Formats: sequence, structure tokens, C-alpha cells
Amino acid sequence: MNFNKEIERRRTFGIISHPDAGKTTLTEKLLLFGGAIQEAGAVKSNKIKKGATSDFMEIERQRGISVATSVLAFNYQDKKINILDTPGHKDFAEDTFRTLTAVDSVIVVIDVAKGVEEQTEKLVEVCRMRNIPMLVFINKLDREGKDAFDLMDEVEQKLGLSVTPLSFPIGMGYDFQGIYNIWEKNINLFSGDSRKNIEETIAFSDINSPELEKIIGQKPADQLREELELISEVYPAFNREAYLQGKQQPVFFGSALNNFGVRELLDCFIEIAPSPRPKDSDTREVEPTENKFAGFVFKIHANMDPKHRDRIAFVKIVSGVFERNKPYLHVRLGKNLKFSSPNAFFAEKKEIVDISYPGDIVGLHDTGNFKIGDTLTEGELMSFKGIPSFSPEHFRYINNADPLKAKQLEKGIDQLMDEGVAQLFTLEMNNRKVIGTVGALQYEVIQYRLEHEYGAKCSYENFPAFKACWVKPDDAKNEEFAEFKRIKQKFLAKDKYGQLVFLADSDFSISMTQSKYPSVKLFFTSEFD
Repeated sequence: MNFNKEIERRRTFGIISHPDAGKTTLTEKLLLFGGAIQEAGAVKSNKIKKGATSDFMEIERQRGISVATSVLAFNYQDKKINILDTPGHKDFAEDTFRTLTAVDSVIVVIDVAKGVEEQTEKLVEVCRMRNIPMLVFINKLDREGKDAFDLMDEVEQKLGLSVTPLSFPIGMGYDFQGIYNIWEKNINLFSGDSRKNIEETIAFSDINSPELEKIIGQKPADQLREELELISEVYPAFNREAYLQGKQQPVFFGSALNNFGVRELLDCFIEIAPSPRPKDSDTREVEPTENKFAGFVFKIHANMDPKHRDRIAFVKIVSGVFERNKPYLHVRLGKNLKFSSPNAFFAEKKEIVDISYPGDIVGLHDTGNFKIGDTLTEGELMSFKGIPSFSPEHFRYINNADPLKAKQLEKGIDQLMDEGVAQLFTLEMNNRKVIGTVGALQYEVIQYRLEHEYGAKCSYENFPAFKACWVKPDDAKNEEFAEFKRIKQKFLAKDKYGQLVFLADSDFSISMTQSKYPSVKLFFTSEFD
């Protein structure tokens, strides 16, 4: 295969939104078009017993939310598409932020009734900081919602985006008749029956054709013509360059649950979205077309298959070709590793792959060598940047509730912490273990998974900390540092990698410490080298 052509074929993107805007349902429908699954399951619907393909953890099926990022791939019209479906819930935002380091573009899903919500704002801000190309999908048009123009205004104002619609709804909610596809200049009519196959499209080269009235009726036809005229006056024409630079965001309308407007989105997306982009490392920028392989771990997931205690490290390939059974340098450990069964994820199925290209995500079986942010290369010493651990905001002691299962508990905590679900701190004073998380819901997930995947039970007690600060003294031997350690000893802990952490009990205590011990530097992420 031609290497450059393989890179060109790939589209790796993330889907982000506030919880419940229909992100996982959209992922399902995209897979349906790619022929990767035969029947899509909605996350909440009890009628369909299938459950969504991308939610494989039991706790997700019970609660109807996605808590871990799933990786799914399929082929569509000669393109190889890699989707990263991210959790929307704010307690799992850290996983989503890390995932955004591995995507080349993003689809933002917005609920037509609720408009722009808080979590969407945070995630879009991260994309804007990194200039990731974004496409907006306004979902749930079969329900009553806000006016299409008001919604686009809201997206521009609240998210600071510059939008241009590439499809437009004909009516909404009860009056919803279909979608006019501005990009391809055709109409797609809605039957309101999601079990039916996708409706045939009716092509219109001329929006003024009297055929339009026959199909949708006089009033809706007049309204559509007016709205399209308004769009051409108010919004700039779509400019692919501006989109790729993150300066313009195309908008699509549809109803993922009813399979509506999804094909328009996908057809346009594969045409305009970027193929794999270059990425910064600590030494230089790495281009996808380079011959030598480089990639980084952006996620670790334990027990994807509860029957086999396996851990998988997800690696995004940045450049070159990744080959099975070929040794690669693990930069942080300084040793060569080879992988006999690298996995690609194809909807629910895992497949062993012999060769993978830039843009692809491969899953490597991990026996404990990897942590998030690790870089693999063909020998070059470099690390990819921008995958930090954030300072937790919730802290609890973790206690063993079943003394006979101490080993299982230790192993479980160890593996879950490697996944980046939460962070483990061991107090210097008495070696008690404290778990810090970004969101409170993670404690439930940890407790549930320890019991169901490792057979260990735990209980929690509150630990009075406000924030974790990583400590770096200017000089580890000076008296000021020794005094800091003596005075603060009951708040000092080591993180999983042996770095010293100060678990401050208030904002006041952080500023007092900084003024009293100026040579002791405090950091709020673990990436401070």
C-alpha cells in the first residue's frame, strides 16, 4: 500500500458534548452507516435491549452514561474512520481532555432544546486552545426546541465560534419535515419512523422549483426559501482552510435517534475533515509522513474483557508505520518492547493487526510498563507534550473492607490508578492511602470496579484536603525545605511515581506556604519538568 495514501484515507476524531445531548447515539448511527453494526442501540431506551456498542462497562449500561472513552473504527467510502467517543459527564472530564490530545478534529453535539451547556463550553475551550477543527451537530430535531437561528447565535456567542450552516431543518419538533442539505443542494425527507431504512434523498438543483411545494407544502416551502436567503446574507460561505485552522465551524442539523441528518454529516465530514496532523514533542514537531514510527499512550484501560485480567494501553500513531512483533523504544523506561498482538477496535470486536498507520489507534496489551503520556519510538529520544495529570479536588481515605482480600485490593487500586481514573497518594506519616479524584462520581466507579473486577471491597472516609500540589524545592538539602517538611508533615504524601505532594487543606494554606517557604515551588499538574 502507498504510505501517503494510507495517511490521506484516515480521519480520527472525537465526539464531545454535555451529558445527554446524544453523543453515544450519534456514534452508534455513524457505525451503522459504516456497516460496523447491524442495529443501533440507544443508551437510555429500554425497548432495545441491545445497549450501546460503545458502552462496554457494566456500570455504563446501568446508569445510561459513558464513563470511559471508547475507540471505534470503521471504513466508509474508501476512508478509514477512527472515532473516540468521550464521556460527557464532568466528573470524567479528565479522560476527555486526554483524549483530545489524540484526535485530529472534533464533532460537537448540541441538544436543540437545551442549547449550549456548561460542559460543552469547557471542552470547546480546550479545542480552541489547540486549534482543533470543529464541526457542530445540532441534535434531537424531532423534539420541540430553540429556533435554528437563535441556536447558531448562541453557539457563536457562548462558544466563541464562527459558524456557517451546511444543512438546515425544514420545521422542527411536531412540524419537522426534513433537512435541506446546503452542502449538496438536496432535500432529505423525514418519515418519523426510525426503524425504516434511511429515506431516499430528493435532489434539487433549483430551490425555486415548484416541485418543492408539492413535496413539503406551500408554507414550509416559502419559509425554507426565505431562511436559505437569510443564511446566504448573514453567514460566510464555507471555507475549508478556515475550518482546518479552527477559525470556522460548519453546522449540521439532525436527529441521531431517528437516523436523520447523520449521513449528510458523515458524507461532508469525510470530504472536509483533516487527515492526521503533526504533533509537538519536547524536541521538535513530528510530521505524520515521516518514515520512522512514533506514538504516545493517551489512555489505559484495565479489564476490557472481565474474563481475562487484561490491561490495554491505547496508542495514537503520530508518524511512520507500527508493525506487529517489531521492537520499539519505550522512551521513559529506556528499554525496547515488542508487541505480538496489537489490537484494532472495530465496533465491539477487537482484531489483531499486523500494520497500522498514522491516525490509527492501537491497543497494546500491557503488563504494567505503561503510564499515560508515555512515548514509543524507533529509537529517537523524545516525548509528546500536553498530557498532564490534573490536581484532584476530592480526597478520601480508602480502607479495605475485607481483610482476606488485601492483595486483590492493592492490585485493583494499582491498575485503576494507572488508567488515570483517579490518583493515589500515600501519606508520609502513617502510610495510609488517600484517593484523589477530579469528580465525586469516580469513587462509585472505583468501588464498583474493585468489587466486580477484582473481588475486593473498600470503604471510604473523608480526608480534609482542598487541593493536591506537587512539590519541587529549589534545593532539596536546604533548611527551608526541611522546615517545610517538618511543619507540614501530616499533609505530605507521595504520588504513585514517588513524587512529593502537599495535600493542602485550603486556598489560604497554599498562599501562606508559598509566602513562608519561597524556595519550595508548588504545582497543580504533575507535568512540570
